[in-house]
Amino acid sequence: MYKIVQTSCGVCCADGFYADGISAGLKPNGALDMAFIYSDTPCEIASVFTTNKMTAAPIRHFREMGEFETNFVLINSKNANAMTGRAGIEDIKEILATLPSDVKNPVMSSTGVIGVRVPKEKLIAGAKLFDIGQKNPHNAAKAIMTTDSFSKEISLRVELEDGNSFNIGAMAKGAGMINPAMATMLCFITTDADVSKAKMQEILDVTTKITFNAASVDGDTSTNDTVLLLSNKKSGAFHAEAFHEALYTIMNFLAREMVRDGEGATKLVTYEITGAKDDVEAEKVAKALSDSLLVKTALYGEDPNWGRIASTVGASGVECSEETLKISFNDLCVYDSGKLYFDEKMEEKASKVMQLDSFTIACDLGIADGAFNAYGCDLGYEYVKINADYRT
Repeated sequence: MYKIVQTSCGVCCADGFYADGISAGLKPNGALDMAFIYSDTPCEIASVFTTNKMTAAPIRHFREMGEFETNFVLINSKNANAMTGRAGIEDIKEILATLPSDVKNPVMSSTGVIGVRVPKEKLIAGAKLFDIGQKNPHNAAKAIMTTDSFSKEISLRVELEDGNSFNIGAMAKGAGMINPAMATMLCFITTDADVSKAKMQEILDVTTKITFNAASVDGDTSTNDTVLLLSNKKSGAFHAEAFHEALYTIMNFLAREMVRDGEGATKLVTYEITGAKDDVEAEKVAKALSDSLLVKTALYGEDPNWGRIASTVGASGVECSEETLKISFNDLCVYDSGKLYFDEKMEEKASKVMQLDSFTIACDLGIADGAFNAYGCDLGYEYVKINADYRT
């Protein structure tokens, strides 16, 4: 019916999209710190933002624009432009007003330190270095990084049965302050699919819940969390099921990559919850486990302390019982409905699972059919080191 093929052109994979990253002097040593995404035709936009009440100026500016189309996104790292009041919004307007005339209704997104006005002069001068005809998505993805140790990109082509096709590409940043409630995370998704704004928003909302909203590095929700999905419709093609699947593939990949890149993290862990009273209760358990500091430190120490798992499940406030709970590390069952399997031999096997870079902790509550997956990582010394001197 359709085929989804991975490509390698990031946010520039869709027809008519351009991107690049440059150094505006926000980061030391000439590192890339400012990026743009440009479409040669206007785009409809679907969006999801942080639920943090201390919303950053770029999000407030976006919301004040009402209903609109755009063909340009300006992104800077190193400065979040958050907690800067009305002045922060006016700074954005002043910066965007200096962009070329073929830029229509530009928007801005920022990430970095909270509580500091943006260096307008550097951003204005940096924007003058942009060549909006450039297709360098890899530089753009690098420029939006903060404490990320690697850039995060993915792109797909959807080939339909009638011979038509459309593309979806994305880049994201995020490694710390990750607990999207919609991490510090930003994600920009571009497509040439001929999809309506309403349909885009519908699919984006559903997909966000089980991807970015299922990811946690440290349980903190940023002031700047932003997901923008832009469509210029240039392919003239669309297939709702295929679009949904491709968008989920992209967002799930990026969510897992952000957790894998968690500040100082060495493990990517999937918390697979089944058998809950309903999906809502399963989600509560999954997120309680992904946020638990005791669980995270056990992961870092590669200690298969399943008692911490059981305790966190019980503390989550959902319907559960030790008589029905089952806990497994990958396929290794360590506890089953009151039966203790955790002897010296079992501990050795469980320890080997925890030495893997990626594994699953599965909890079957044995109550009903509720299910949810969340993604988390360990917490070690490097996380403390990074965040103890973040502003420097």
